[in-house]
Amino acid sequence: MTDTITIGGEQILAGESKQIALPVARLYTDTEVSIPVHVINAKKPGDVVFISAAVHGDELNGIEIVRRLITQKIKLLRGTLILVPMVNVHGVLNQSRYLPDRRDLNRCFPGSAKGSLASRVAYTFLNEIVKHCQYGIDLHTGAIHRSNVPQIRANLDDEQTQNIAKAFGVPVMLNANIRDGSLREAAVNNGARVLLYEAGEALRFDEFSIQCGVKGVLNVLSELKLIRKRSSKRKLEPFIANRSDWTRANASGFVLEFVKMGARVEKGDVLAEINSPMGDLIEQVCSSRSGILIGKQNIPLVQEGEALYHIAYFGADDEEVAEHIEQLQEDIV
Repeated sequence: MTDTITIGGEQILAGESKQIALPVARLYTDTEVSIPVHVINAKKPGDVVFISAAVHGDELNGIEIVRRLITQKIKLLRGTLILVPMVNVHGVLNQSRYLPDRRDLNRCFPGSAKGSLASRVAYTFLNEIVKHCQYGIDLHTGAIHRSNVPQIRANLDDEQTQNIAKAFGVPVMLNANIRDGSLREAAVNNGARVLLYEAGEALRFDEFSIQCGVKGVLNVLSELKLIRKRSSKRKLEPFIANRSDWTRANASGFVLEFVKMGARVEKGDVLAEINSPMGDLIEQVCSSRSGILIGKQNIPLVQEGEALYHIAYFGADDEEVAEHIEQLQEDIV
């Protein structure tokens, strides 16, 4: 909450916007690799918020969300907005979730100035960006060949975190435990409240997920009074799931799906059939509980034991959640 903010040795004065190349490492070719950072600093002091993408280098939706936010030339009433389209630049270059040292950056926080490459990137991002902030939104997608319906994961037992999670404006919110070594854990330990936005699939742009993300970030900035209040024709009521499980394949084979993302399923519903290449039905995959399908594997080949469908449980609200997901799709598309 200061008039001037310093990142990577660069000062951004009150009322100033600036793009910074935050150096993190060098390639074998002696080419410097830097994290691109776009900072908007309002004339009036207020909360500092970071928006980060591509902590996993193959999760591209977030990069486009941040790009669109930058091109909108957001007018801040107060505070500071730090937009980071690529945290794991090495991963983006290699179209890989991981860094070249094969480490998952989102398990390496708080990092170390003298550690592995992943540890150094984590340390730099935490100390140069996150430690300035009171709030953050970390943008993610599903993994390779897996999609997520737009959803917010956060510590919803904290009232202020729940308020901004609701403001984001997607129907599905998961009360999610913090993972050891994650950016979210490091940020929370430094006093920030952080939302994790999950939507779409790795290595793909999904327009619905991107538009939901842009709209959600702006809604949070409005809730924090950093930008002018946004009007909405219809406000979606978000629902909290305190539990979710993956339904796994009970055989190996070719998958024939019967349910779509965001659909409501009942206990015992057939989600898919697993068939042999010769046309024989091997097994049916059934839902063990009632809930909402919030994630799934996309590739139609499966090994026994692989995770196929991610189902969140909302209890009596299941039907309303499904309706609100459908409404969100209609509003966006």
